[in-house]
Amino acid sequence: MISVVTGASRGAGKGIAIALGAAGGTVYVTGRSTARSDSPFGGTVSETVGLITQAGGIGIAVFLDHTDDAAVAALFTRIRNEHGRLDILVNNAAKLAAPTGAAGFWDKPMDAVDLITVGLRSHYVASYHAAPLLIANGRGLIVNTGHYGAVSYHQGPAYGAQKAGADKMAADMAKELRPHNVAAVSIWMGGLDTERARAYLAALTDAARPKETRESPQFTGKVIAALYASESMMALSGRALIGAELGATLGVTDIDGSRPLSYRYTMGGPPELHRTLMA
Repeated sequence: MISVVTGASRGAGKGIAIALGAAGGTVYVTGRSTARSDSPFGGTVSETVGLITQAGGIGIAVFLDHTDDAAVAALFTRIRNEHGRLDILVNNAAKLAAPTGAAGFWDKPMDAVDLITVGLRSHYVASYHAAPLLIANGRGLIVNTGHYGAVSYHQGPAYGAQKAGADKMAADMAKELRPHNVAAVSIWMGGLDTERARAYLAALTDAARPKETRESPQFTGKVIAALYASESMMALSGRALIGAELGATLGVTDIDGSRPLSYRYTMGGPPELHRTLMA
C-alpha cells in the first residue's frame, strides 16, 4: 500500500501516517518543518518517518510547502517514477492561525484566511496530481480530514469554510472518480490528543479543563486503512463521515482499545452530499 499524507510533521497528519505505516504501507509524508524549533509544538517530517519505521512501515520524508504547486507536482511525478501508482492520498495540510481569543474575525489577523490556501486549495492541487496515479492503480482513495466545524461554529469563519468546502470537494470529486473505482471522502475527527491540544489544555485551570478522553491521531489512520481494505469503500464514496461512527462500523478501535465518541448530537452531523452521486 502506497500512501501520501500531507501536513504530517505533527498532529493529525503524523498520527495518520504512523497508522498507515503500521498497516504495512509505504508512506510519503509532507511538511515544512525540518527542525523541532520550526514550530512551538515541535515535530518534523523526519521524526514522523522514524515513527513510521518503528511501526513497521516505510516512511519517506518530503520537505515541501503546499503553496508551491510545482513542488507538489514534483512529488507525484516522483511517486509515478518510483511506483507507477498510488493507493491513498490523505489531504491534511492546513495553515492554522495562532489562537487570538474571542474577538470577531474582523479584529483578528488576516492570516486566518490562509487556511483557504493551505487547507482547501492545497487539497485540490494534491488531488489533481494524485488522481491519475490512483486511477492507474485500479483502486484508490482520497481522504480529506474533516471536522464538525463544517456545520457548527469552531474557530471562526475561515475554519468553517475550509471544512465545509473540503466536504463538498470530496463529494464532487467522488462523482467524477467513481467510474475509475476511486473513492473520495471526508472523515471528521473528534477532539484529538495532539501537541497543539496538549499545550492548550495545559494552559487551562483544572476546573476549566475537559475531562473526556481525547481521540488519538492514529485512530483516523487506522480507520482509513480499514476503509481502503473494505468492500464498502465505493458505497461510502462522496460522503462526509464521522470517524468515530465509521470506526465502529468497520470494527476499528483506538490505540488504547477504546471506541472514540461521535459528537453528532452535540455538534451536528454531516450533510447528505452523497445524494448527488445517485442522480
